[in-house]
Amino acid sequence: MSVQISAGSNPLRVASDRRLNRIAGPSALVIFGVTGDLSRKKLMPAVYDLANRGLLPPGFGLVGFARREWTDEDFEQVVLEAVKQYARTPFDEAVWQQLRQGIRFVIGEFDDNDAFDRLTETLAALDAERGTMGNHAFYLSIPPKSFPVVTEQLRRSGLAEQKNGAWRRVVIEKPFGSDLTTARELNDVVESVFPPDSVFRIDHYLGKETVQNILALRFANQLYEPIWNERYVDHVQITMAEDIGVGGRAGYYDGIGAARDVIQNHLLQLFALTAMEEPVSFDAGDLRAEKEKVLSAVHLPKDLSLVSARGQYAGGWQGGERVRGFLEEDGMSPTSTTETYAALRLDVNTRRWSGVPFYLRAGKRLGRRVTEIAVVFKRAPQYLFAESQTSALGQNALVIRVQPDEGVTIRFGSKVPGAGMQVRDVTMDFGYGHAFTEASPEAYERLILDVLLGDPPLFPRHEEVELSWKILDPIEEYWESIGGPLEQYRPGTWGPPSADELLARNGHVWRRP
Repeated sequence: MSVQISAGSNPLRVASDRRLNRIAGPSALVIFGVTGDLSRKKLMPAVYDLANRGLLPPGFGLVGFARREWTDEDFEQVVLEAVKQYARTPFDEAVWQQLRQGIRFVIGEFDDNDAFDRLTETLAALDAERGTMGNHAFYLSIPPKSFPVVTEQLRRSGLAEQKNGAWRRVVIEKPFGSDLTTARELNDVVESVFPPDSVFRIDHYLGKETVQNILALRFANQLYEPIWNERYVDHVQITMAEDIGVGGRAGYYDGIGAARDVIQNHLLQLFALTAMEEPVSFDAGDLRAEKEKVLSAVHLPKDLSLVSARGQYAGGWQGGERVRGFLEEDGMSPTSTTETYAALRLDVNTRRWSGVPFYLRAGKRLGRRVTEIAVVFKRAPQYLFAESQTSALGQNALVIRVQPDEGVTIRFGSKVPGAGMQVRDVTMDFGYGHAFTEASPEAYERLILDVLLGDPPLFPRHEEVELSWKILDPIEEYWESIGGPLEQYRPGTWGPPSADELLARNGHVWRRP
């Protein structure tokens, strides 16, 4: 006997059903900054992987725009090499032959009118030859300082104009400004040419399978949501740790730092997904509304020294190798006050989270590479057990591993085998690699497909970006006011002592991932 269950009464299910078996319609993707590492390692392989999975139309177009003196055939070879080296799915000659027919290249500078006129002609030819029907997405994999000239060129050449039922969309990468003022200026530039619904701000963390699993974990199960509140949760720790230094990015990194680089975007997005209320549906507007409520409810005290810590990695030994300190990196000013480690405590003024601190930390040259969300629960009353019986028992925790080894771990107490009653911590573990036979798509596969479909739930709107800067700007201004030098921490450790003190004020300690 088969039973059919209607999804009509469940808006979350209805919205998610619309996202199943999604295949992009006729379209072309133009990549500015196509010679950079992001394009070579992520974007071009993601396009191939989408084609290999049957999610792109047969007549898809891929256009590169750069200063290189390349022909279409030269660019085609560049794409092929990137695909063979970095694609997630196996190489299929038939898929490649179909894709390569839509590959084009346009030579030019961003301020070159003739180059953008050639781009217009190239896209018109693709519309005619490949049936892309005027649906064009422009991926700005370029520094934010170049956004004004490129968006103006797209306006001048008519490439941003939506007509005859065709769509035009623009994709921009983080950073979305360096503070609230610059974020607003950047938004004004982009939205003066493209309407808000046509602007896609990419935060690749939001395309990761485990990040989206936060929504499934919370709202598809009865097990967790009843205890996802101040009555049961003691505190939450969100960590993004890297075991490498800044290396060749020293020139870019100086003046930006860990807080601007990843806390303002990646970690605050993880924070919002963890703390938000259940949305009415998975539609973009409903998801954004709940995330914005959480971000707007964040409270910072007057004394920001109580809720922030920062530091720089020193030179020393890490993993059997002698490594340089941040101030010793090539191109780095020896007096730099840019932090390579940042930790914040955020308090949320809502009934659900009143009194529950959220700790966010990010840093380089730490103990290992890991990104995780740890929801740490309050201790259960232990009147049944003697103190000696539970001395090895910690706090229950639910840990969502975003990367690497994606999955979820639950830590709880269990009796130790034997005659006596001794309780200690054990774990139950779910790993994506063990539970599912299909490998998870790369984040950029999902996000590029969302752009082509015009499906924006994973893309922050400018309201979210501005709220994030409103949280971080006061802390950055406070750090700037006290200047340097910054506290140093040894490579391979978990940050400066001030970060431990940040948690110790509330009787907490950082997890060792």
